[in-house]
Amino acid sequence: MTYDLDRFMSLSRIGGLALSPDGTEATVTVAEVAPDERSMRSALWTLDLGDPDVPPRRLTRSAKGESNAAYLPDGSVVFVSARPDPDRTPDDDDDPVSGLWHLPAGRGEATLLTAPPGGIGGLAVASVSGHVAVAVDVFPGSATLADDRARGKARKDAGVTVQLFERSPIRYWDHYLGPRERRYFVLDPSSDSPTGFGPPRQVAVTDGLHQDAAFDLAPDGTTLVYERRRSSAIRDVYTDLVVVDVANGTERVLAAGDEASFTGPVIDHAGTQVVCTRETTPAGEAITATAWLLDLTSGEGRDLTPGLDRLPEGFAWSPDDGSVVFVADDHGHRPAYVADVGTGAIRRLTGDGAVSAVHVTPDGDAVVALSSAIDRPPGVVRFPSTIGEPTRFPSPGGPVEVPGGLVDLAATADDGVTVRSWLVLPDGASAAAPAPLVVWVHGGPHGSWNDWSWRWNPWLLAERGYAVLLPDPAISTGYGREFLRRGHGAWGERPYTDVMTAVDAAVARPDIDAGRTALMGGSFGGYMANWVAGHTDRFRCIVTHASLWALDQFHGTTDASAWWELEFGDPYLDPSKYEANSPHRFVGNITTPMLVIHGELDHRVPIGEALRLWTDLQRHDVESKFLYFPDENHWILKPQNARIWYETVFAWLDHHVLDREWQRPALL
Repeated sequence: MTYDLDRFMSLSRIGGLALSPDGTEATVTVAEVAPDERSMRSALWTLDLGDPDVPPRRLTRSAKGESNAAYLPDGSVVFVSARPDPDRTPDDDDDPVSGLWHLPAGRGEATLLTAPPGGIGGLAVASVSGHVAVAVDVFPGSATLADDRARGKARKDAGVTVQLFERSPIRYWDHYLGPRERRYFVLDPSSDSPTGFGPPRQVAVTDGLHQDAAFDLAPDGTTLVYERRRSSAIRDVYTDLVVVDVANGTERVLAAGDEASFTGPVIDHAGTQVVCTRETTPAGEAITATAWLLDLTSGEGRDLTPGLDRLPEGFAWSPDDGSVVFVADDHGHRPAYVADVGTGAIRRLTGDGAVSAVHVTPDGDAVVALSSAIDRPPGVVRFPSTIGEPTRFPSPGGPVEVPGGLVDLAATADDGVTVRSWLVLPDGASAAAPAPLVVWVHGGPHGSWNDWSWRWNPWLLAERGYAVLLPDPAISTGYGREFLRRGHGAWGERPYTDVMTAVDAAVARPDIDAGRTALMGGSFGGYMANWVAGHTDRFRCIVTHASLWALDQFHGTTDASAWWELEFGDPYLDPSKYEANSPHRFVGNITTPMLVIHGELDHRVPIGEALRLWTDLQRHDVESKFLYFPDENHWILKPQNARIWYETVFAWLDHHVLDREWQRPALL
């Protein structure tokens, strides 16, 4: 089957793995383009883990879609959906919100458990007792969800959307924080209720400053652990762990520390320990992280992985609580590891590819997870908890055959450090028919090219005859802290020269056409695209998406300004790193044609960066175009917008790299 844009847009996208209590089946969230092609629609599918030849089976279907599945002890499933309540009365005029639904173990119709006015922001299940914890946004001062509903209705009836902010931050990625704040509710199992659960009862009120905070519920349902931003001080970026007594709502800080954040808590089966990531980001230093083990009663903690020079995350306990499985980037892959709680010994469980969403089976003999690679979309796998080959299970939509091959390319920087990349080669590339090259720099800045990308898919270019270089320059993850330190606070130095080192290695190959090259990047990759434009003219054209241009203005307008002070320092006391590393200072050097792409709703890299970049390019007579998305954020999420994104990029590259006539996309 041809791998073109139509085929790519039709592919099913798998995420959100849940493992049944007996380990015999898994439920995943599968997103597909909706029939009107204006949005993505998700549904729950189940996979039989006893037989890899059994095709996956769809569990749910609705216009609003379903996600966030989790199993209860009896094998039933709870999930989140904004599907309409079948018992809704005709005079109800509330806007659809995400509610908590329950699907019986024997399947059949799902039942709505609760649909708070602020929606459901995540859930956790007590694996033994069957309690369900949910994150809900509620207006400050509301005593009950009924009060919250009344306040929301009053604002809607008055036509009021205005907000008054009294603390920082005020926005996050693509939305403003508030006017509601995050709270946690628990639903108790109840044999007296028709739904099997009592009404949601509030157990914790947070400050609303960390809306994607992770949380977990102890197996017996008595204890909740959640992430909480340490303070509302604008320069404080650190996250503590808080323990809540579910019975009475009393809470205490479990883990806190100077210049350290504790994230991704997972409670063990006995309900006595928590494992999480302890991330330290002292000012002026590169990020470091370790798996951190905490006593749930005393709060005493210790490093579970002191000898691992990687960034561990995504934890799962073995059934006997004697070991912890986790994942971490490593040299262009994201393998799973297991750490022995008693000895601290670490073993790598998987080889190639990128593992996520790990779950240990009830017998402890295997791990069920999602696995992908640069050339393979995510799918469900099971691999031994010792070492062994994975069993792959069929995915909705079937396997994907990519048009070309993949090469692991190594180059040596002038300081002797190895810089590695993936090189995607189109079919037919050879010394007799060398392929034009497009360089894609990843975002982050802490990241790595190691898994399948729906956002920047290199195989769509390979199908059109391009080779694609995916470099991991200094500040990339998976190569140790020293590699991160090489680029820390100096993005225009080692990260730039590492990218150029990788490019030199690629174009030295006989199957690459060194005279026909382009460079692209988004977010940090967009920053690098802008920096490259001002420091070399070796590329025929550049694509810069959601990119940083003027670091002085960016610091004060991004939603996460405090993070940048850890990277570049306090700009009011010492602006030197902002000035030295800001691409806008080199606009006078730019001669390479540039395609600028940005979304209006991007708060991480605000639209002002693109507007100033566009103005500067136009004032300096640089050939340029501006692809503007008024209804998108840092990512281009709507299917038709994504299609136009690719069509415009293809046309831009074909025009400048292949010397074809410029073809404006039909809908533009």
